[in-house]
Amino acid sequence: MALIVELVAADRKVWEGEATQVSARTLSGDMGILPGHTPLLGVLTEGEVRIKSDGGWLTAVVDGGFLSVDHDRVTIVAESVDASGMDN
Repeated sequence: MALIVELVAADRKVWEGEATQVSARTLSGDMGILPGHTPLLGVLTEGEVRIKSDGGWLTAVVDGGFLSVDHDRVTIVAESVDASGMDN
């Protein structure tokens, strides 16, 4: 089972694909998302979003935003995203 992940900045889609895990920092603390996670909407703080895909861990830095989880689909939206850590 996999997660379908979409990472979006205000001006572009940064990354989309399958992943086995997503980690991000929210106002409530660090959060890890695995397949089968209950639906949620979280407010992101400035920091790293980590996505574990077949190629290993991908890392982006966001300035805040939100994270939505529903039926193994994770959508991460931020005003700006530094995706320099997304290169495998």
